[in-house]
Amino acid sequence: MRKFIVIDGLDGSGKDTQVNLIAEAYQKRGRAVTIRSHPCNDNRFGRKSKQALLKTGKINHIKATIYFGLDAIRSVHKYCFNKDVDVLIFSRYILAVMYLPDVVNTVVYKVVTFVLPTSDCMFFLDITPEESLRRIGSRHEETEMFENIDSLRENRERSKKFTYNWNVVSADDAPDVISEKILAKCFETD
Repeated sequence: MRKFIVIDGLDGSGKDTQVNLIAEAYQKRGRAVTIRSHPCNDNRFGRKSKQALLKTGKINHIKATIYFGLDAIRSVHKYCFNKDVDVLIFSRYILAVMYLPDVVNTVVYKVVTFVLPTSDCMFFLDITPEESLRRIGSRHEETEMFENIDSLRENRERSKKFTYNWNVVSADDAPDVISEKILAKCFETD
């Protein structure tokens, strides 16, 4: 892998939209792009994470996070060290640890960032909880356990202790404005 880009943020922040815009920009430059959107449907860890996200309760909360982590580790193993992968874009990656209990999430984050690859092109799409909830409601999809105003407020605040070394971009802006900011940083580091 030559280029590693990570897009993360609260639900409804536009992660998948930005991943697709970034992929398209790199493809126009003749680069081969591989996208991994976690949780992935192509393996049992991703599917189990998604199943748990659609339920409620502490057990499902922990199951969703653990299976998500295993899904992301699987993607790292399969794609990050593959010399045939040119541009690798992850939608959702290591920030899932913020959903773990506060007594362990900071320690787990430090371990994870030490063990797993990171990049200077890791972006957190910062969206207001109100805008996030509005976008979630317009998708007409089944609601996940963290897709309510209280969780969105809590997790936005919680994210601040993990995104200190990320590129934080306002996700309340229009998609093209957001992608311009992201692509400027990505192209600068090519």
